[in-house]
Amino acid sequence: MKRKEIDGFPYVSYSRPRITDSESIEKSVDFFHSLSQRRTVREFSTRPIPEEVINNLIKTAGSAPSGANKQPWTFCVVRNPHLKKQIRIAAEAEEKLNYSSRMSANWIQDLKHLGTDWEKPFLEDAPALLVVFKQSYGIKNGQKIQHYYVSESVGIACGFLIAAIHQAGLVTVTHTPSPMNFLASILNRPSHEKPFLLLPIGFAKEETYVPDIEKKSLEDILVYY
Repeated sequence: MKRKEIDGFPYVSYSRPRITDSESIEKSVDFFHSLSQRRTVREFSTRPIPEEVINNLIKTAGSAPSGANKQPWTFCVVRNPHLKKQIRIAAEAEEKLNYSSRMSANWIQDLKHLGTDWEKPFLEDAPALLVVFKQSYGIKNGQKIQHYYVSESVGIACGFLIAAIHQAGLVTVTHTPSPMNFLASILNRPSHEKPFLLLPIGFAKEETYVPDIEKKSLEDILVYY
């Protein structure tokens, strides 16, 4: 690896193995086929997840690009049954309000084919919960550090994380109980960290069913210029 300074900052050489067009097509097809098998799953096996797998998932998420490379995220892994129960109780309280008064009739109707409601047993069933926090700003040596494009950066990291979960043979459901401030309270996070996403993770139950849905076609989502 070569190193050099540019404008007084250290740089390292970067290279990728050169591949043919056909190899590039094959890799892109393989990755699409793998990710297209990903589904939102709410039924989890009790099989534990090796800690090394969880660590690798977080390392993958942490490799995502971010504004000015500030990496404005914290990933909390919750395996303690008592904490999982607290999170479920608090999440269900908010979701019950959502379904009873906050959500529109159209919204509730649009969710019916997915079979969701305010009850969230998967928050206790899953062997681990990954709670993603976005950092409004950073703190280093007691000094406040400005962060940039925080939501965008954390959203990209969560995309990496969801892909990594699937690649590891695990399943998840993207859960965003609103409001989510109870997560910061239960996990005793500092005030500059705000809950962004809750991901229960684990292996799918032996016999699991998911809604029979379709994704939009390429023609519906792609525009070339």
